[in-house]
Amino acid sequence: MEFAELREAIEQIEVVDSHAHNIVPLDSSFPFSNSRSEATGHALSFAPHSLSFKRSLRDIAELYGTESSLDAVEYSKCFKAAGISAILIDDGLKLDKKHDIRWHKNFVPFVGRILRIELLAEEILDGEMPDGSNWTLGAFTETFLKSLSSYPSEMICSLKKFANEIVGLKSIAAYRSGLEINPYVTKEDAEIGLSEVLQSGKPVCITNKSFIDYIFTRSLEVALQFDLPMQIHTGFGDKDLDLRLSNPLHLRTLLEDKRFSGCRIVLLHASYPFSQEASYLASVYAQVYLDFGLAIPKLSVHGIISSVKELLELAPSKKVMFSTDAYATPETYYIGAKRAREVVFSVLRDACIEHDLSISEAIEASNDIFAQNAIQLYKINIGRELFYSKASESPSYMIGTNVLEHGVSLVRIVWVDTFGQHRCRVVPKKRFDDVVKKNGVGLTFACMAMSSSIDGPADETNLTATGEIRLMPDLLTMRKIPWKKQEEMVLADMHLRPGEPWEYCPREALRRVSKVLKDEFNLEMNAGFENEFYLLKKTIRKEMEECWVPIDSKPYCSSSGFDAVSTLFQEIIAAFNSLNVVVEQLHAEAGKGQFEIALAHTACTYAADSLIFAREAVRAVANKQGLLATSVPKYALDDIGSGSHVHVSLWQNGRNVFTASNTSSQYGMSKVGEEFMAGVLAHLPSILAFTAPLPNSYDRIQPNTWSGAYQCWGNENGEAPVRTACPPAVPNGFVSNFEIKPFDGCANPHLGLAAIVAAGIDGLRNHLPLPEPINENPATLNQKLLRLPTSLSESIEALENNNVLREMIGEKLFTAIKGVRKAEIQYYSKNKDAYKQLIHRY
Repeated sequence: MEFAELREAIEQIEVVDSHAHNIVPLDSSFPFSNSRSEATGHALSFAPHSLSFKRSLRDIAELYGTESSLDAVEYSKCFKAAGISAILIDDGLKLDKKHDIRWHKNFVPFVGRILRIELLAEEILDGEMPDGSNWTLGAFTETFLKSLSSYPSEMICSLKKFANEIVGLKSIAAYRSGLEINPYVTKEDAEIGLSEVLQSGKPVCITNKSFIDYIFTRSLEVALQFDLPMQIHTGFGDKDLDLRLSNPLHLRTLLEDKRFSGCRIVLLHASYPFSQEASYLASVYAQVYLDFGLAIPKLSVHGIISSVKELLELAPSKKVMFSTDAYATPETYYIGAKRAREVVFSVLRDACIEHDLSISEAIEASNDIFAQNAIQLYKINIGRELFYSKASESPSYMIGTNVLEHGVSLVRIVWVDTFGQHRCRVVPKKRFDDVVKKNGVGLTFACMAMSSSIDGPADETNLTATGEIRLMPDLLTMRKIPWKKQEEMVLADMHLRPGEPWEYCPREALRRVSKVLKDEFNLEMNAGFENEFYLLKKTIRKEMEECWVPIDSKPYCSSSGFDAVSTLFQEIIAAFNSLNVVVEQLHAEAGKGQFEIALAHTACTYAADSLIFAREAVRAVANKQGLLATSVPKYALDDIGSGSHVHVSLWQNGRNVFTASNTSSQYGMSKVGEEFMAGVLAHLPSILAFTAPLPNSYDRIQPNTWSGAYQCWGNENGEAPVRTACPPAVPNGFVSNFEIKPFDGCANPHLGLAAIVAAGIDGLRNHLPLPEPINENPATLNQKLLRLPTSLSESIEALENNNVLREMIGEKLFTAIKGVRKAEIQYYSKNKDAYKQLIHRY
C-alpha cells in the first residue's frame, strides 16, 4: 500500500498547538535540560541519558546543521520549520523572565490564552480586601467570578483580534488534591478549606481539596456561561503530582453531573499512563475531548506511538487534538510538532494497513487531529485555509470542511413539538455566539399546544399565546449541516429562563424519568430506532394536477430496488456520519417505495437526539434530489405502514443487564428485564398516546401487518407489539433487548421514550410479572387476547385513567398532550382526507 499521499498531507498541515507555554529570553536562568524532562534537582542530571532527550538533541542539531551537543544549540526560527499556525498558551507556568503572550504573535498568526483557574484564585487571595478585612468565602467568590467572567467579556469587545484572547480555562487540580472532584462540595466545607489556605500564609498555594473542588465547580459555571472549554491536567507530571490521583476515571462523578454536561472537558497530556482510560471516557461522554501534548516528546518513540494508538482505540478522531506542551525554548515547539507528525503518520499508516481506515479517511483524521478539532472547539478564526486541501476535495461530508473559507452564516435552533413536528428558529451566527448561546431565543407558550393540523394552541392544554419561554441551545448537539455547508443546527431545551427547565420540555421529561430509573435502580435505558419512510416522486395526473407517488414498486429487501437509490443513500449515510448518527443497516421495505434505516443503540437521551438528526437528514437529502421522504404512519391506506420501531435494553455499569446472567432464566431475560418489560406491556394502551399520536397511526396498527395489534409479547414474534430479540452474537436462549412496534414517525421521540421508561419503572417498583409469551400470530389464535386501542380516542381514554404516567410525566405536560390529541381527533373526524397532507409535515 502506498502511503506517500498520507505522509505528504500530514507534512503540509499547518498545525494548531492547543496547549503550550511561554518562551523565555536567552538571558533567562531556565536550563535547557528542564524543557526535556519532568525531573528536578539532582535527578535532572540524568535527563540527558534518556532516549527522548538524545533524540530531541539530534533533531535540533539537524535543524541547525550543527553537532549533537548542548553547546551547539542556538535560538533559531523554529516555528517556520514546525509549521505551527496557532498557539494556545497557558501562561500560568512560572518561568524566569518569560515573554508575555503578545510577544509570541511575532511567530504565528493566532495566539490565544488558556487561563489557569487556580493561579487566578491564588493571585486574588495574595491581595487584600478593599476594607483590609480577612477574606470570606462570599467575598472571594464574588471577586473570583467577577474576574473570571471579565476575561471573556473583554475578549468579545476587544478590537485586538489575535492577541490575548481567552479561548479556554485550565485546572491543575491533579497537582493539588487529585481528580476526584466533588461537584457537590458544600459552602461550609469550602469555607473551612479557605480558612486553612489562609492560615498557611502568603504567597498562597491552594491545596485544600474542598476549596479546590469549589473553585473548579464555580469555574465550570463560567465556562458554561461563555462556552469555554476546560482543560484539565491528567496523567504524569513532575514529582509534586500523586500519579494515583491523576487518573481521569476519577472525574466520573463530575462527568455524570447533568449541570455540567454542556461544558466541554479536555483531558491533557494523553492522560499517560492512563491513555486507555481517557480514550474510554471520550467514547462514552460527549463532552470529553483528548489532547496528547507532553506525551510527545518526553516519551520514547515506542511509548509515544503506543500512547496515541491507545487514545484512538475508542475515542473518535474528531475528539483528539495535538499540542506540544512546549515551554521556555522555541526548540520545544519544533520538536513537539516534528515528533507528532512522525507519530501520527505511523499510527494512521498502521490503521490503514489493518484496514481500520482508508487513505482518504486517514488524511481526514490527520486534518482533524492537527487542526480542525481545535479550530472548532476553541473557535479559532485565523482567516485563511489552515490545512492540506486533499481531504476537502472529497465529496464526503466532514465536520469543519471549508469552515474558514466559507464561514457559517446561520444557525438553526431545533425543537420537536408534542406531535413530533420538527420546527426551528434561525439566527445569524454572530448573534448566536454573542447572545443566543447564553440567553436563548424567545418562543410562545403555545409552541407545545400546536397540533399537526393547526399552528395555534389547542383547547384543554392550559397553554395559550400568552407567555414566553426560552429555547436554550444544547451545545453538545451542535452540528454543521452537511447539505447546507454555511449553516449549523443545534437541538434546544425549553427553559422558563436560562437555567430553569420548563415543565413542558420533552427533552427534560426524558431526562427526569431517566434520573428516577438511575437513582432508584441504578439502571440506564438504551434505545435504537428503526426508521421507516417512503420515498415519493412528483408526477402530473391527466387533470394536470400535481401529486406524489412512490418511486418504485419493488418488494421487501429488493436488491434492484436498493440499487436504484444507492447514490441517494450514500449521500444520506455521509450526512449521518457528519452528524454522528451511527447506522447499523438499511434496506428496501415491503411498501412501494418504502425503505428502512436501522440506527445503533445508545443511551435513550442520545438515541432520541440521533433520530431527530436522522429524520432531518433523510428529508433534506431526498429533497435535494427532487424527492419527498415521509414517515407518515399510513401514507397510503392500501399499502403497508411506516413505523419507528424502537429496541430497548437496560444497562448497569456499562453492562447489558436485560440479558439473563445464566441459562436458568425462563425467557432468556434477567429479573429486572422481565419486570421492566412487564411494566411496558401493562401500560402499552396508554403509551400509544405518546408513540402513535395521530388518528392515522391506528390505520397502521392492524393485525397481519407486523405492527403489533394485540396486547401481548413474544419471542422473535413479528406480529407481537413487544418482541424480545436475539440478534447475531447473542447466545442461543438469551435475549439482549426488546422491540416496541407501535412507535411511529409522528411521535416525539423524547416523549415516547419517557413514557416507556415511566412504564418500566412501574414494573420494577411493583415487581410486575410477565404473562406467557405468544409465539405465533395472535390474530389466528382461538384464545381471546386484548386488542390494543383501535383509535386515538381509545388510547386517550386509557391515558386519562393512567395515574402512573400522569405522575411520572408531570401533570402539566400530561394535560397538554391530552388536549392536543383531542384536537387531532376532532379535526380528522371532520376532515377524512386531511391525512393526505401529512406527507408535507412528516
